[in-house]
Amino acid sequence: MTSNHVISALSLADKYGYHFYDSLILATALAENCTLVYSEDLQHGQLIESTLIIQNPFIL
Repeated sequence: MTSNHVISALSLADKYGYHFYDSLILATALAENCTLVYSEDLQHGQLIESTLIIQNPFIL
């Protein structure tokens, strides 16, 4: 994790309304070029920054 991840997380938290630590997960995933994040806490199916999709593993 770098300071750029933290700055990006703050921006994502403001833009999408997630808590900081959830946004930090998203910022790190985006920095690592991930396209899918599994989470039961975030909004299922939401597209983050036109790149990253949130998938609830308990929804088929």
